[in-house]
Amino acid sequence: QVQLVESGGGLVQPGGSLRLSCVASGIIFSAYTRTWYRQAPGKQRELVASITSGDSRNYIDAVKGRFTISRDNAKNTVYLQMNSLKPEDTGVYYCNGRLSHREYWGKGTLVTVSS
Repeated sequence: QVQLVESGGGLVQPGGSLRLSCVASGIIFSAYTRTWYRQAPGKQRELVASITSGDSRNYIDAVKGRFTISRDNAKNTVYLQMNSLKPEDTGVYYCNGRLSHREYWGKGTLVTVSS
């Protein structure tokens, strides 16, 4: 059974940092394109950052220079380091793994940026 489990969310003040983790089980995560999505209240889910099996990274403009996606293949884990957080970064962050027709989602972790 495939599972993706996110952790690391929480409440943080503007300007603060958080590191999200997504641990996969049941698949070789490094073979997948691994993506972080987020969904703000009342908005559609959007892609935030992704990393391919070849380590090519992609970010939306809103997080470039502030967020970094990385991976630890030995731990079957992908991370999202989030710095200089803003209130508009608030939302539920989801981990996604996609390889050809196979796609898996985690249940999400809540990030709240507020003073």
